[in-house]
Amino acid sequence: MNKLIFVVCVLSTCKSFGQAGSEIILFDVTIQKDKVSLSNPKNITNHKGYDNQPSFHTDQPILYYASFNDEGRSDIKYYNYKTGETKSLTKTPEREYSPTLTPDKQFVSCIIQRDNGAQDLGKYPIEGGEALIILNDRIVGYHVWTDNSHLALFILGKENRPNTLHYLRLPTKVDTILAENIGRSLHKVPGENAFSFVHKITENKWFIKKYNPRKSIISVITATPPDQEDMCWSPDGKIFFSGGDKIVWMDPKKDKTWKTVSLSSGAELLKGVTRLAISADGKKIAMVIAE
Repeated sequence: MNKLIFVVCVLSTCKSFGQAGSEIILFDVTIQKDKVSLSNPKNITNHKGYDNQPSFHTDQPILYYASFNDEGRSDIKYYNYKTGETKSLTKTPEREYSPTLTPDKQFVSCIIQRDNGAQDLGKYPIEGGEALIILNDRIVGYHVWTDNSHLALFILGKENRPNTLHYLRLPTKVDTILAENIGRSLHKVPGENAFSFVHKITENKWFIKKYNPRKSIISVITATPPDQEDMCWSPDGKIFFSGGDKIVWMDPKKDKTWKTVSLSSGAELLKGVTRLAISADGKKIAMVIAE
């Protein structure tokens, strides 16, 4: 976006209309004990230009994503992987990014970038309609809902200050800063009252950490693969990370090293892999690749 979300691989100063093209590939996932394999790749966007930031509906066969239109502005689209249909959720003069189903499943929240440089957090009804604004007093980059009224937020720093991780309680507007220099991957941890984030402590030391809101405790899960920040969780608690031309995974409860995901087909498609998302049933994985 303005300085952040438009990009597949950076968090700083690019403009939306200068982004490299990307596609979203959908694979079937098979998990058998200590082996994870992918098969049946399908390019679900097949559209010249930017298609990025995939996010699954929690109980419908729908994948939301951001896609540039002919004017270089991003709208939210959604793909039904049972019917093969693609539809638009938004067609606005604004730019929308990072679609995320709200916990009540009535809205898709997203970043709304405006021409004046603002990056608000809003939400659109899942059946379409006008946006409701959640936050418009800070530059929001990424977000994840921890429940119906609490959010983790990536806030872009102003005047060369570092980006920060915030935990926001919407009912009271209490906003707690938890960390600086974080990555763009914010996710709920499966089976826990916690969310994860990538903490870039130094140039070469990046860690996956989690925050437990009830206990107000941040703890380390594991180190990231070298120089990688795009990850997602499977519903059974495995972590998947993109790695340029491969996907790696780990079960943090028992593994100490990253293992490579095997592909029965589609390995040649894995070029410049960034964002990842896994469906709630663990049977589908979406990944963003270079066009």
